Amino acid sequence: MKAVHRLACVFFMGLILGMGIFGAGLSAFSADVAGDGAAGVEARLARLEQAAKSASAINSGDNAWMLVSTGMVLMMTAPGLILFYGGLVRSKNVLATMMHSLILMGLVSVLWAVFGYSVAFGEGNAFFGNPFQYFLLKGVGGAPNADYAATVPQQTFMLFQMMFAIITPALISGAIAERIRFPGYLLFTGLWVTLVYFPLAHMVWGKGGCFNWALGGAIPVLDFAGGTVVHISSGVSALVASMVLGKRMGYPREPMVPHNVVLSLIGTGLLWVGWFGFNAGSAVAANELATSALAATHFSAAAAALSWSFMEWLLRGKPSVLGAASGMVAGLATITPASGFVTTTSALFIGLIAGVVCFLAVSKLKARFGYDDSLDVFGVHGVGSTVGTMMVGFLASAEVNPLIASTYKVGGQVVSLAGSTGQFLNQLKAILFTATFAGIATWVLLRFVDRLVGLRVSEEEESAGLDVAEHGESAYNE
Repeated sequence: MKAVHRLACVFFMGLILGMGIFGAGLSAFSADVAGDGAAGVEARLARLEQAAKSASAINSGDNAWMLVSTGMVLMMTAPGLILFYGGLVRSKNVLATMMHSLILMGLVSVLWAVFGYSVAFGEGNAFFGNPFQYFLLKGVGGAPNADYAATVPQQTFMLFQMMFAIITPALISGAIAERIRFPGYLLFTGLWVTLVYFPLAHMVWGKGGCFNWALGGAIPVLDFAGGTVVHISSGVSALVASMVLGKRMGYPREPMVPHNVVLSLIGTGLLWVGWFGFNAGSAVAANELATSALAATHFSAAAAALSWSFMEWLLRGKPSVLGAASGMVAGLATITPASGFVTTTSALFIGLIAGVVCFLAVSKLKARFGYDDSLDVFGVHGVGSTVGTMMVGFLASAEVNPLIASTYKVGGQVVSLAGSTGQFLNQLKAILFTATFAGIATWVLLRFVDRLVGLRVSEEEESAGLDVAEHGESAYNE
């Protein structure tokens, strides 16, 4: 009985102590309410609730993968594209060619921060977003944007997409290498990314964009990582630019061989690795779709390298190292729009076709029409991604990406976007629009820039080389 009495006493003493602490807390809370007012407390509770929602939405694994992918895509420009293009030109134009990619890391980044991200991913109409919604990246922080990336900070998504905006105009530079003035190039690319790339990104990937299959587009187009937005737009623009500027002095009579294939091969390897972030990162999550896209990317590049080499072996007697590298890049460009929608088997098939078609575009089509696309941007990127964008219309699989069979609706009824004639026609519409829009805009912009600051270097400057003429430097000094 004595033990029971002791326990009862301890219990009641604890109860009294607890009530005292509770009373003190209640008094403090009441004083807080009295001091701040109910509105202040509600505001703080609302902030806590919002913070809790944001914190719970962020997936650290997804965010880590997206940050790595962002770095990988930037690596595609520097040093990947810089080395790839730099090795392909003559030694007197190495630095000028490298500068074309390097400077866009600065120029496009600034434009993206000021209004580019807002035009591409802000809410607007079917063709472009509101440039003031995210002006100077206002409101782009740690909270996710559920429309685009529900499990990573919107700032992460913004940075990832910025790397695409950087490399796209840099691709164009390969077609006009060794003959364009730097001021004209800088002005042209700034205008091009503003008036062509940013709106196209909104049309295909932005909410309400006319070709966005997942977020209310009128024409559902499957473009996982930039077949239309990146490669067709830059490839067609490269073709137009090469024709507007004209041929290099001596082309095609004089040989204009790459001065350092080793540099180009190093660049090819960096492009291949970086492309995993480019395509697999476009899943915007560390999930099975990212794995599938990465596998498709790799096997397409491998197959295209083989098919290009065999074509070269068959028609020219020897498979060149540069040909194998070109085939790899062709396979990567071709699988880009399809990477998140097709099986590995389909990716192998796409790669085999890419190597053959792009080889013929570079070796036969270019010779037939006589244009001087210095580094074969149109033949590899433009033709390759056109093929890939069309093929995904027939090869898209709901087993790889189930959302294409359950997301798009017409009149309230779900319409599957898996491979079919109807989806092929949707893809074709986007290809034709992108090529027409980019081609006309490029021609107009180049004519405008030529009148304003001039496009082409003089014959003396071209003969001396753009490294010295445009930048006062030389790549190789004894």
